[in-house]
Amino acid sequence: MRSGDPTMLFVPGLRDHVEDHWQTHAARAIPGAVTVAPLAADRLSRAGQVAALDTALRAIVGEVVIVAHSAGCLTAVHWALAPTRTIRAALLVAPADIENPLPAGYPEPGALKQGGWFPIPRKPLPFPAIVVASRNDPLAAFDRVAGFAEAWGAMLHDAGEVGHLNPAAGYGPWPEVGGLLDRLADHARSAA
Repeated sequence: MRSGDPTMLFVPGLRDHVEDHWQTHAARAIPGAVTVAPLAADRLSRAGQVAALDTALRAIVGEVVIVAHSAGCLTAVHWALAPTRTIRAALLVAPADIENPLPAGYPEPGALKQGGWFPIPRKPLPFPAIVVASRNDPLAAFDRVAGFAEAWGAMLHDAGEVGHLNPAAGYGPWPEVGGLLDRLADHARSAA
């Protein structure tokens, strides 16, 4: 992003902060970036995750761009059903399709349902967004993510075969994020 741009607010997935995740690297590299604080309890609570996002948003003066990953995308989309402030734009990377069974090691559908995550909202977002989809994401089929992007009124970015864009898939630093944030800024300006 260019000088004078909004605060980048990073919204991690349900695994919270992972040291070698691209979000952690990007947050360190972007001056003034903020990351939503992890929950101390009830990590699988949608209401708790949405409240943590809202708390972070209320603490930021000026414009904000949300940069979410995995279930963090769902947190942002749930928050957008009843937004408490204006958001300039959002980059929603590899949203997890929790409506379908997730691989071993991820939360069970029953725990997610009990946590209030179902169904995934499918209403247009009140801000411009780019949804990044992977062709081989074990947590969401490309066509499902494309459907989310369409329902949310977001641009779809085909990232190719990048897994779930997490350290297990080799990300670590993700050089493409800077270009996507610039593209998002251009998209937000043209949508204004």
